[in-house]
Amino acid sequence: MTLRVLIADDDPLIRDVLRDVLGDEPDMEVVAVAADAREAVELAERHAPSVVVLDVRMPSGGGPVAATKILQRVPGTRILAFSAYTDAGAVDEMRKAGVTVYLAKGVRNTELVAAIRRLGER
Repeated sequence: MTLRVLIADDDPLIRDVLRDVLGDEPDMEVVAVAADAREAVELAERHAPSVVVLDVRMPSGGGPVAATKILQRVPGTRILAFSAYTDAGAVDEMRKAGVTVYLAKGVRNTELVAAIRRLGER
């Protein structure tokens, strides 16, 4: 089974690196890439990904708003919060939005890929 992944991050470098890393995985397909929260919601509705890798702080509402809308509009999609911010407030905001996995940017690629696989298997 191929995991369909949507990447949402306002940093073009992060988007490119994630697309390359996940695209190299034989069991993953990057179905869409978004630069802000609004686009993330629209693309999630259009592509119904298995997993969304979602930045916490980005334009057009940020990760918590996007996560809430995606989980309402695309039931069954799992969200992995991926952020440079690891403060308790940021983590708590995402948890309240329904996000169960929160990784800090800078983790090893193998750790990120493993977390996406675990989420996709739920």
